[in-house]
Amino acid sequence: MKALIIYWSGTGNTKEVAETIHNTLKNGGVNSILKSAEEAMPEDLYEYDLVFIGSPCQMWQPPAPVLKYIREKMDYYRQRGDIKLCAPKIPGKRGVVFTTYSGPHTGLNEAIPVGKYIGQFMEHLGFDVAGEWYIVGEFHGRENESTRGKLGDIRGRPNQQDLDKITQDVKKLLKTK
Repeated sequence: MKALIIYWSGTGNTKEVAETIHNTLKNGGVNSILKSAEEAMPEDLYEYDLVFIGSPCQMWQPPAPVLKYIREKMDYYRQRGDIKLCAPKIPGKRGVVFTTYSGPHTGLNEAIPVGKYIGQFMEHLGFDVAGEWYIVGEFHGRENESTRGKLGDIRGRPNQQDLDKITQDVKKLLKTK
């Protein structure tokens, strides 16, 4: 199995989750490659069996670098003829979306649109979206949002418990085909 983990991280939260996914895959015997969204632009997603795309949530949207990556890749694959009417699933191609969020105002609901947006990109390519993972992350630089928001005190997150859950989710994913 060949896997690609693509992420963008402004504060390190999403990168930490991406590295956990990458290390778990490698420890599970998977040929895993980890790249930032900028580094991953030349990669052909169809060369991978499993693709993870990770993004933080910023105002219930992916941040500009993630949007740029998705738009440019979508244009590329559309021009190449890979985007098919009704988005038929391609056997053996799976994707996972992971989103880090602080959710100071409405909690998880702030992150769900990000996961859905990225998931739609993957579905348009014909990938079976095998998971949407939402991980709480500290709101760096604004203690008020990390201590008094809807989620309570989220300083230090993702913490070891959060990363252990990601490890277990990856292991479970590898057991399913």
